[in-house]
Amino acid sequence: MIIDVHSHAWNFPADFSDDFIQQAGRARPGVKVDISASYDAYRASAPENTRTIVFGGKARLSGLWVDDQTVADYIAHDPARLIGFLALDPTQEDWEREMRFGHQELGLRGIKLMPMYAGFSPDDPSLEPLWQYAEKNGLPVLLHTGTTFIAQAPLACTLPRLIEPVALKHPELKIILAHLGHPYEGECLVTIRKHANVYADVSALHYRPWQLYNSLMLAQEYGVWHKLLFGTDFPFTTVKASIDGIRQLNDMLEGTKLPRLDVNQIEAMIYRDSLHLLGLDR
Repeated sequence: MIIDVHSHAWNFPADFSDDFIQQAGRARPGVKVDISASYDAYRASAPENTRTIVFGGKARLSGLWVDDQTVADYIAHDPARLIGFLALDPTQEDWEREMRFGHQELGLRGIKLMPMYAGFSPDDPSLEPLWQYAEKNGLPVLLHTGTTFIAQAPLACTLPRLIEPVALKHPELKIILAHLGHPYEGECLVTIRKHANVYADVSALHYRPWQLYNSLMLAQEYGVWHKLLFGTDFPFTTVKASIDGIRQLNDMLEGTKLPRLDVNQIEAMIYRDSLHLLGLDR
């Protein structure tokens, strides 16, 4: 089975500001991406045996707000294969009520945070109720880490190291650092190496093959392949394109003496039982 831990659902363009949409054109230079995020489009490129974690996003600063009901409605299309996460913007009032409602009333099973997009730091002490609730209720937390195309989103809020105080205080909490922290992959890898329940996903990286090769080689050298989870970042790319891109990374090394990525570890990552690791197989 393939587990895609990073996929989006939203109403496009209603859930976005005009400014966000305009800046999103820079997401993949030279590639016009359809970000309408329909489930039919997702299934068209996903093997039958794919299960998927789906979330929206909330970040007033950047002009993105997807109501958690939208995600719950999306999950209802295929509840056997879809698992929904709620989203929070803790810079906004009433975020704690939204957290409880998304979990207790809508049945969403994890939390998506966008620190850079929303303009908050994950190590802010005011977020302690969030971490306590997530740990107590077994809700994995996936955070966007790394780059963005949004000018007003502060890079100071996106560094992988910022999750360390949380991991130390809440060692049982399952945490996923999205996009391998790109372009701070080294920082991401040393963070997940230190903390047993902190993982990283490899979503939206295959179309930067040279950088991904180097990042996965560093993961290989650190011995942390087992902490990497497969993800796509749909609709910015697809399951098939992501798998094909990862499997083809060694191809560009032909004719060189550069070290190869372990193909067995690549396959293990693609087929990793992430739901079990995250406590979502119950």
